[in-house]
Amino acid sequence: MIDCDVHQNFDALSDLLPWIDPAFRDYVTEGGYGGFTLPNYPWVHPSGFMMRDAVPPDGGVPGSDYETLREQLLDRFDLEYAVLTGEDILNVSSMAHPQLAAAIAAAYNRWLVDEWLPRDERLLGSLVVATQDAGRAADEIHAVADHPRVVQVLLPGGARSAYGDPHYGPILDAAAEAGLAVGIHVGAEGLATNPPPTAAGYPSYYAEWHTLLPEAAMSHLVSLVCHGAFEQRPELRVVFIEAGVAWLPAVLWRLDANWKALRTEIPWVRTLPSQQVREHVRFTTQPLEQPKRKSELHAVLGAVEGLDDMLMFATDYPHWDFDSPAQALGRLPEAWRDKVAAENARRLYELPVRRAATADARA
Repeated sequence: MIDCDVHQNFDALSDLLPWIDPAFRDYVTEGGYGGFTLPNYPWVHPSGFMMRDAVPPDGGVPGSDYETLREQLLDRFDLEYAVLTGEDILNVSSMAHPQLAAAIAAAYNRWLVDEWLPRDERLLGSLVVATQDAGRAADEIHAVADHPRVVQVLLPGGARSAYGDPHYGPILDAAAEAGLAVGIHVGAEGLATNPPPTAAGYPSYYAEWHTLLPEAAMSHLVSLVCHGAFEQRPELRVVFIEAGVAWLPAVLWRLDANWKALRTEIPWVRTLPSQQVREHVRFTTQPLEQPKRKSELHAVLGAVEGLDDMLMFATDYPHWDFDSPAQALGRLPEAWRDKVAAENARRLYELPVRRAATADARA
């Protein structure tokens, strides 16, 4: 199995100090009230955002200890690969200071390459960029992309505008040129300089915010198609991570219908939107929607032609709504399970077969 969403983290931003440009170190150690911290959410999970048993022996942040991650995830489920997607670092793109944001993102990428990827050949990296300065972000992609186990560029769901906006063109260009996927992971919606996370403003409760997280994914997907991002960059591949998938049929039906009726407004979009999405976009299982009957979920998933080739397995470790392989794969049509468990991710990230996963690990 290939897990496409594993949240490793640092204990504190100060862990990145050895890799931060010296010009910005005082911000981290002295800035604000006793040291700078990344923007964070006003919505609080009422009983804790992380799995309680994922706290490492030293009491650190869940996801910050390799040995705990190895024992609870890599070995327990006999994973072939795990794609690391970070945690707090996504919030750099919501900061007001573009140069400081870029310096922290660059330090994180070097920490990832130096401290995490050498620990285990199963670990794959997602490099992070600060989207405020797209040119600088493109330079960072080119600086890190050659590492053999960096497989994607990670962007947050929260953004000042949707990712089809030409502002982000240098980031998409650099990822496509480097042969890296662009992962868009929910996160940073409504933080700091970002706009409200929903079309109706700011939710009051974590339950509202968490339910409506797919809104950002829908916006980015439609924006990428309507701005011609995939037609301009035939090599561009995008993964929507932790955004669900049951919303996809309705969005594609509306987008196809509106393209047919209004294509004179966007003449550069020459291919049916749903076809572009099938060819260029992938989705992760966690959190897979949970209707009362599996047959209802299967009907929704089956409404998107080729979705069995577009869906990739993810646990979301160590978040509170972690999905074991049995939970995620067991809800899917049986004929889909091998593709979703590993083969779709293997094709997307162009991964060699490391070894055959044991059948018992999926139980």
